[in-house]
Amino acid sequence: MNTYPDKIAEAFVHVFGKKPSFIVRAPGRINLIGEHTDYNNGFVLPAAIDKAIYFAIAPRTDRLCKLYAADLDDAYEFAVDKPLKSSKSWANYLIGMVSELGASGHVIDKGFEVAFGGDVPNGAGLSSSAAVESGMGFALSKMFALNVPRLELALTAQRAEHNFAGLQCGIMDMFASIHGQENAVIRLDCRDLSFEYFPFDLSHYKIVLCNSGVKHTLAESAYNTRRLECEEGVAILKEFYPTIESLRDVTLAQVENHRAAMPDNVYRRCRYVTAEIARVVAACEDLQKGDLAAFGQKMYATHEGLSKDYEVSCDELDFLVQQAHQLPVEDVLGSRLMGGGFGGCTISIVKTEGVDRFIESMSLAYANKYQRSLATYVVTITDGVGVVA
Repeated sequence: MNTYPDKIAEAFVHVFGKKPSFIVRAPGRINLIGEHTDYNNGFVLPAAIDKAIYFAIAPRTDRLCKLYAADLDDAYEFAVDKPLKSSKSWANYLIGMVSELGASGHVIDKGFEVAFGGDVPNGAGLSSSAAVESGMGFALSKMFALNVPRLELALTAQRAEHNFAGLQCGIMDMFASIHGQENAVIRLDCRDLSFEYFPFDLSHYKIVLCNSGVKHTLAESAYNTRRLECEEGVAILKEFYPTIESLRDVTLAQVENHRAAMPDNVYRRCRYVTAEIARVVAACEDLQKGDLAAFGQKMYATHEGLSKDYEVSCDELDFLVQQAHQLPVEDVLGSRLMGGGFGGCTISIVKTEGVDRFIESMSLAYANKYQRSLATYVVTITDGVGVVA
């Protein structure tokens, strides 16, 4: 039984001396396949998970907003008509939502009290910041009867991340936290934000994340470099195909046809992205047929591309995927690095009866190789943000 809603409700009572009006749950997210495709206008395949951030909230009669971060035991307050950036980084995710909702014309004319916290591991690539923004936005929309549509809520959360947290992220994380559906993954088209649900039957399998413990030190600069390399590829290919606007408009065959026109690094980036966009589409066909084994093989292919062509892996992530691949195929269907790369987690689909064996085997191998322990998380796919009953 998840005790986090109770814990956050108790924290609210302890700090504010009254009961909250309601409690909101905002989940973290995973991405099954479709990595580094978002800024190339391709497809991604995320899902909301059962690790979440919880918010206990109540309105005030004045214009003061009081925030309490239960996991940090830290507080901050500001006036609702002056949602300015704070020196406390955690507070900016919440202040940002108040500011961006106001900038969109949603009137929040009273203050509020909120306590929040949860079990989304920080720094594991499960998008705890997007869950904080999504949950805060949903809670404000409900409490002040703003009726903000879910897509608008995701776009508002993205702007809060850009303008208050200072990270120029894509839309996927917030979108998944807000639009998640139990037993389904979301195929999000990053070109026009249309989306479709595909069944993801985990009745005999679990999703296991293995946290390499490596921090993404190279991720930010390399991320920007990869974007530029993709843009360079588009500029070169545009000479042959004038109507294209992004790698989404290009096939792998077209990239291969004009390999000689591109620097080798640009060619390999374009080869990976065009293959990955096609792989997401094919992986969704696997899900429609209920063929999780074929889906898992595509995860391995994604990792190979991320490691060799896109060059965003690291020794530890490659080692974890190789270890998973060596285990019996009936136990492990697929594995790959998840997220920007250069550290963070691998994501694997593991047979339910084999989960303990998988974790034991992976942990032992990792400790022997790197002399450090391996953090693992077993997650299931859940609904997106909503009020806790």
